[in-house]
Amino acid sequence: MEGEILKKTVTAMLFVGLIVLAFLVVKPILMAIILGFVLAFIFSPVYNVALKYTKSPNLSAGIIAVILILIIVVPIWLFTPTIIKQSFSIYQTIQQADFVTPLKKFFPSLLASEEFSQEIGSTIHSFVTSIANSFVNSLTGLILNFPTLALKAVVVLFTFFFVLRDKEELIAYIRSLLPLPKETQNKLFKTSKDVTGAVLYGDVVIGIIQGIIIGIGFFLFGAPSAWILTILATFAGILPIIGTMIIWLPVLILFLIDGNSVGALGILIFGTISSNVDNILRPIFVSRYTEMHSAVVLIGMIGGLFVFGVMGIILGPLVLSYLLIIFDLYRDVRENKN
Repeated sequence: MEGEILKKTVTAMLFVGLIVLAFLVVKPILMAIILGFVLAFIFSPVYNVALKYTKSPNLSAGIIAVILILIIVVPIWLFTPTIIKQSFSIYQTIQQADFVTPLKKFFPSLLASEEFSQEIGSTIHSFVTSIANSFVNSLTGLILNFPTLALKAVVVLFTFFFVLRDKEELIAYIRSLLPLPKETQNKLFKTSKDVTGAVLYGDVVIGIIQGIIIGIGFFLFGAPSAWILTILATFAGILPIIGTMIIWLPVLILFLIDGNSVGALGILIFGTISSNVDNILRPIFVSRYTEMHSAVVLIGMIGGLFVFGVMGIILGPLVLSYLLIIFDLYRDVRENKN
């Protein structure tokens, strides 16, 4: 009896030890692996179309992988120098910017006191400078860590390829590990797929499209540092409730202050299209998926950003959503028992 207990204890310790060691091995590239899974989910419909024509999983996954490389690597290679130049230009401009004079034009009565207006200007300057410092430091960190990022990009690409090619086998393997009835497994996988699709297509993909639309407006009408503004607008578009208006409205006001009425009108038109395009695209992208409450998505994105970094914008809502799915399944099981 004691020998049997010892045997089980040693086996359990070995199992736990291997899990811990495996986690330590995967931890440095965990975000890259997750990103590969996320991209595979997004490009899965394109892969399915390619597979119908090629009849070859390897060829189809390879074609989609090449498309992914072209979509991501080519713009980074072409536009990184411009983005870096604009980033440092913005940083230098902020250091010398006068935030008080424009505010006095719009709020003369509120900023009548010179002492109060200087205090407000100093506060705004410190806040904007802090944001600019964080952005420039992040950009510098990306440049200095290029070799590490390149290795992680390889992990993303390989994960993307094999998940696309072997997704059915992967799902079957996960199913075989779950200690749940088949009906519960089906519901779990369907709900998880719906929630993942709603978050990725409904928030991330549509947010990127919104950022691109207003970005075209920035370039057409000569907005200063258009690349940086487009990147910021894309992030703002991904965040529910906030939207791209938080970026393009200040640009519109800046054009009005400078007397550029044509530019202001152009930004207004593109900004309005950008802010409302989700009303057109959301039914197309998300009609077959379960909509997530905006509050859950927003809280998940902001919390995920603090915990996981940029990838947390995607992971945060998914973690909260999957937890809610587990709660719903647990509630259904209890109700069925009663």
